[in-house]
Amino acid sequence: MKTPEPIQCDLLVIGAGMAGMAAAGFAAVRGISTVQVGTTSAIIYASGLLDLMGVHPVGDRLFRTDPWAAIASLSKDQPDHPYACLSPQDIEAAFGEFITHLNEAGLPYCRQIAQNTEVLTPTGTIKLTYGVPQSMWVGAKAWQNKWPCLLVDFKGLMGFSARQIYETLKDQWPDLRYSHIEWPEIQGELYAEHLALQFQLSKYRNRLAEILKPMIFHEKAVGMPAVLGIKASSSIIVDIEKIIGCRVFEIPTLPPSITGIRLREAMAQWLSENGVRTFYQMKVLQVQVAKSGDFVLYIGQDDTELTVRAKAVVLASGRFIGQGLKAGRSKIRETIFDLPVCQPYSRKEWYQPDFLDPRGHAINCCGITTDDAFRPLDKDGCIFHPRLFVAGSILAHADWMRMKCGSGLSIVTAYAAVKAYLKYKE
Repeated sequence: MKTPEPIQCDLLVIGAGMAGMAAAGFAAVRGISTVQVGTTSAIIYASGLLDLMGVHPVGDRLFRTDPWAAIASLSKDQPDHPYACLSPQDIEAAFGEFITHLNEAGLPYCRQIAQNTEVLTPTGTIKLTYGVPQSMWVGAKAWQNKWPCLLVDFKGLMGFSARQIYETLKDQWPDLRYSHIEWPEIQGELYAEHLALQFQLSKYRNRLAEILKPMIFHEKAVGMPAVLGIKASSSIIVDIEKIIGCRVFEIPTLPPSITGIRLREAMAQWLSENGVRTFYQMKVLQVQVAKSGDFVLYIGQDDTELTVRAKAVVLASGRFIGQGLKAGRSKIRETIFDLPVCQPYSRKEWYQPDFLDPRGHAINCCGITTDDAFRPLDKDGCIFHPRLFVAGSILAHADWMRMKCGSGLSIVTAYAAVKAYLKYKE
């Protein structure tokens, strides 16, 4: 059997999560021929909310309304954090461009440029975040102004309870009510994806509006689980609002979620429209470096194996879920290039005895150490390869989950890695 010719590209992005998708998109719109390969993606678990920076100092659990002040403070207190390598202008440019591309792909976002926004969660708590899907923006306004509001859920839909949200917030939100919808169009258990697919069709969203309308009295808005379509949710909401006569907003559901599917679909559209060649559910089997310095990577799945020759690589393979890092009995290793991993000397130091220790766990800050251009360093502190760049959660020194900066970290470091590659080409 004839071996396929190697696939040639300027840039290979390894990873299909937020950082990998963002890096491939940022590269493609700049005219860089881009190939993306990735297996496991955590995007489907996303709430749809794009955090920039929410907590600092994380040990004090100090929640920040102003993400820019938090980033400035973090950069002084923790100069090895990836954000400290970036200017506020680059962070804003990255985030702004990313949201613009999502808008163009039919997934509009809203934000307050200078501050975080409070949004509702499916458990009834309030979360500070930076980028909010347009379908949830009215909910943020309703909470802020304490509008008279009705919360509804679907009987049989797991992971979302209007009553739970009501019980949690009723003392802070006097004009809040809740109710349930029995949805006869689906027999048996309700699944978010099935509902979302039905609401793509006008007859089903009209049916939903007919059920909602008599439930509304003096309310100014109705809050629902985020199941109003896979695509064009904002248009679906407008259709329902015209019938019921008041505003409608979505609230994230527990993962895996429709909001995550929307993000994945919008980013996939962005990449497709800009010519990115994607090999999802394939993994890197082997890496070699040619005499020219180019990367030769063998990727495969089952009986299929392909060769990619790339001038540069962005490693955005994630941490443990993305399989970019693997924990052994004595140490954590990087799985593709065998890069040195910044980690405690002993496994005993990975975790604090108390799971909720305010200092956090050292394992959450392990990862790859880089220079200011996001090029990984070898064990001697030298650049591992001048055209290998790292982005996303695999970077060291970023306890992104507790700092509430996961999306921002992925987006802005992907932007910085692509920018560094372009500078190298010059």
